[in-house]
Amino acid sequence: MASSDKKGQQALQPLRQQIDEIDSQLVGLLAQRAKVTAQVGKVKQELALPVYVPEREQLLLKARRKQAKQLGVSPELVEDILRRMMRDSYQTQESGFVCCGELGAKVVIVGGEGALGRRFASLFTRSGYIVQPLEPTDWLNAEAICSNAALVLMAVPITLTKSLINKLPILPQHCVLADITSIKVEPLAAMLTKHNGPVVGLHPMFGPDVTNLVKQVIVVCHGKEQAQYQWLLTQLKVWGAELCEKSAVEHDQAMQLIQAMRHFSSLVYGVHLADEQADLSQLLQMSSPIYRLELAMVGRLFAQNAELYADIMLSSKAMTKVLQRYQQRFSQLLQLLENQDKTELMAQFSKGQQFFGDLAEQFLQESRQLLQKAADSRS
Repeated sequence: MASSDKKGQQALQPLRQQIDEIDSQLVGLLAQRAKVTAQVGKVKQELALPVYVPEREQLLLKARRKQAKQLGVSPELVEDILRRMMRDSYQTQESGFVCCGELGAKVVIVGGEGALGRRFASLFTRSGYIVQPLEPTDWLNAEAICSNAALVLMAVPITLTKSLINKLPILPQHCVLADITSIKVEPLAAMLTKHNGPVVGLHPMFGPDVTNLVKQVIVVCHGKEQAQYQWLLTQLKVWGAELCEKSAVEHDQAMQLIQAMRHFSSLVYGVHLADEQADLSQLLQMSSPIYRLELAMVGRLFAQNAELYADIMLSSKAMTKVLQRYQQRFSQLLQLLENQDKTELMAQFSKGQQFFGDLAEQFLQESRQLLQKAADSRS
């Protein structure tokens, strides 16, 4: 070792030791914080309070950012650390949940052995309900299974939802009939026709791989007798979900763009890469963080169930017309490229800027955080 390297190591050693000691203290503080947040979770559950309280989170972040500035520390660094700690604390608060309905009430999940069905079955069980799945081999006993049920939840593929709703036995008058299908108009109409009691349509905007429901959106499409299923909505909030109330028509129109069109675009891009025989390892090696994220989102699609995503893309009868309009605009902009028409390309860009308005700057800030995480995870 050169003398300069040796001197450098000697000079750095006491500083590194200080860093190690500080890091050790940080770990100890994190352990203390985890114990306190676990106690917070118990109090919340005893009082049926939601796991996630956005106002409290924003006040905490604002206060710590102000403190960071005063101490000459990066507020962005502090917020990043705090958000990661809070995400972990939400999980420590999820050890058990209060029951917002009747403790020990029966919850029947049609398709309860499916991935999303199992996720909800776990949540209901941990909240003190008795969960019973209704699978294809159980339909001969469907009447007995659904007797005295407080909730029958449809968690089956899109293509089967309507027919299985119609196949249900007569449910108790007080029983809530709900579904978690990604389309709402047809299932909600079928449930309203089938059941004389409370009916509500739900669409969880997440997959079964989420670690918890904190900050996860569930779209609620009201059916009838809301007062009779309010306990279910409260239960979803207690689990940490954010409820977004929309009509079934509004929901399905939005899903054409949020889900079906996005999935179809990713499908086309992924198939195009395959047909071009693109070298994925080379693309990743040379990619910027933003392209890495885009590629990850495309690749994520192909890690899912093909039939499920095909059903989502085929679920909307109006989807073909939406995609045809998209194809027309794609072709129009492609023609501008072929014509080397920079002026008109910039005019189209300006149209997009005006449409997104102030949200463009907000999305820029949000994407910076995502891009930094993508860069940090690069191996």
